[in-house]
Amino acid sequence: SETADAPPADLENVSENIAVDNDMSMMRPTGKVVGIMRRNFDSYSGSIYETAASEKKSNKGDKSNIATSELVEREEIASRYEREHEDGTSTCVFFPVDRKVPPILIRTTQRDRLLGQRIVVGMDSWPAQSTFPLGHYVRTIGPAGSKDVETQVLLQEHNIPHEPFPAAVLACLPPDDYKIGADMKNTTARLDLRHLPVLSIDPPGCKDIDDALHCMKLPNGNYQIGVHIADVTHYVKAGTAIDMEAANRSTSTYLVNKRLDMLPGLLTTDLCSLKGNVDRYAFSVLWEVTEDADIIDVEFHKTLIHSVGALTYQQAQSLIDQPDDPNDVHACAVKGLASLARKFRQRRINAGALTLASPEVKFVLDSESLNPTDVQAYALLEANALVEEFMLLANVTVSKKILRHYPTLSVLRRHPAPNRAMFDSLISKAKSKGLSIEIDDSKRLADSLDAAQVAEDPYVNKLLRILSTRCMSPAQYFCSGEFPPTEWHHYGLAAPVYTHFTSPIRRYADVCVHRLLAAAINVAPLPPQLSSKSYLHDLCANMNRRHRSAQMAGRASVQLHTLIFFAGDGAKEEDAYVLDVETAEASVPSLSVMVPRYGIEGRVRLTLDPTDPKLTRLPDAHKLVYEPSSGPKVSLQVFDKVRVRIWVRETQDHRRELIVDLIEPRFESPVDGDEGEHNNRPKKKTKVS
Repeated sequence: SETADAPPADLENVSENIAVDNDMSMMRPTGKVVGIMRRNFDSYSGSIYETAASEKKSNKGDKSNIATSELVEREEIASRYEREHEDGTSTCVFFPVDRKVPPILIRTTQRDRLLGQRIVVGMDSWPAQSTFPLGHYVRTIGPAGSKDVETQVLLQEHNIPHEPFPAAVLACLPPDDYKIGADMKNTTARLDLRHLPVLSIDPPGCKDIDDALHCMKLPNGNYQIGVHIADVTHYVKAGTAIDMEAANRSTSTYLVNKRLDMLPGLLTTDLCSLKGNVDRYAFSVLWEVTEDADIIDVEFHKTLIHSVGALTYQQAQSLIDQPDDPNDVHACAVKGLASLARKFRQRRINAGALTLASPEVKFVLDSESLNPTDVQAYALLEANALVEEFMLLANVTVSKKILRHYPTLSVLRRHPAPNRAMFDSLISKAKSKGLSIEIDDSKRLADSLDAAQVAEDPYVNKLLRILSTRCMSPAQYFCSGEFPPTEWHHYGLAAPVYTHFTSPIRRYADVCVHRLLAAAINVAPLPPQLSSKSYLHDLCANMNRRHRSAQMAGRASVQLHTLIFFAGDGAKEEDAYVLDVETAEASVPSLSVMVPRYGIEGRVRLTLDPTDPKLTRLPDAHKLVYEPSSGPKVSLQVFDKVRVRIWVRETQDHRRELIVDLIEPRFESPVDGDEGEHNNRPKKKTKVS
């Protein structure tokens, strides 16, 4: 089976990944603590460190004979503070999973039972005379290293709501005998569009289908294009328990092996989902456009639709590629949409919209264990771009409509222009390869990225786009009344105004926008809370926080499954590209590399003595040159292709770490007495639970 249902891969999401991906070479802002307003004594997930002495005493055997500075430091801390007391309690050193949080000292009677477990510890105090804070044991999550347990840990660490929906929320759901369309005779507020050839295009196995499309030739030669979005607000009424729960969660979270929904499953995968061959309520945007994709008119309606097909991206692509057949309704619709999407896309690019890139991959999971059996790169087809284009068009069109009616109360999404200093490193790296990156505005950046080609290796251009993504500022939800119109701009999309309308099943921002649009077209009153700027300010802050947390949790799930894959499948050798070269004097020479096959990055520490006179550092060229006593000169420069070995080690503190070693080119100057990562190799496969 494939990975769990994921939100559609789209250019906007790629342009917003900047807050999650971190360039290890990037300089970080620094500051000084001038006061403490509130102590953040929170709960943390992690494990009690088992010292080598106590591990030997318990006959558990050595997990790793690899001595790194971090493990040595942890061993020293645990050995110094671990104590057994006369009352039968033990002082233990708890190391949180989050490495930014310091070790916490806890006192417990359950030490032996807690060893080897992932536990939650609450921080209580940090006495002035204590090196580390004091805390208490809260609960046990489960055995360290178990996939299910580590998944629970990442949800806890990123504060992702994952408890079952409470009874008050479930009480808001329609009854079991609810029939869609039964009330159509008693209302004129909903348009019956079941005669239209509506279809959806999604990833394989997608169950929470937010959107569907149609394309129909009109008698005057123009086209009617429809974007139909699940009418979530028909079921989720403002101010109810289910609405408040959705507002708190703000977003669905997509992990590799599961999906954590914003709304209960009856809505997410059934009543709201625009599945094929069933009637569903929708909120539709209908355009009349010319063959040249000029918009003649636009309408907004609450509708009843009947999807004639739920296509995968690959199925839609096959229809695009097949010869014309006027009798194939699906093919005619998809081909018409594809033709218009190309024109809309070119128009956006001409206006300065960015085409960025992401190294993301998908996992193929075992049908029973759900452990990864393969890692594959995402194949982005024209069908993906087709859907993306019309979702962007709908979002822009709706943003303009709600702004006309609610100029100070609209929920919008802005993407500020990047700080020029964030591009300095990328510009320098590109220059070292004879390439130029211009950042005066999004149009010049887009054009310079298009021109930054290395004939002998096209992948370098993708690397530049990936690194450009990381130089961006994060996109944010905001209330239109809080910023002047000059700050509403979405830089990545080159859109003066933008919002989220097309995914209300999985994003609460879209639910708010649906309510604003319904009020704007006079089919429903505006809920009172949406007239409050202070409410909208707090709501947008929560949505921004939850959105980032969901992204971080998704990345953590990818990292977890990457470790499981390599631990279970053994070491692998692959091609990689150099993203960064550590050239600072006196530092241990190292590289940051990207492995396209698996979409992973790693730091490679070279076996070179930093004081070796045969080593030359060329910072402006982002290059290292080594001239051994015998043999040819060897060099490494940013964007070079290299060969690496990837493997997993399991450490004494119940961590798995992905290790990347350089194979080619060879740097043959081992540091005397070094017992670091580069002198170790995987000795056997690690058992994965």
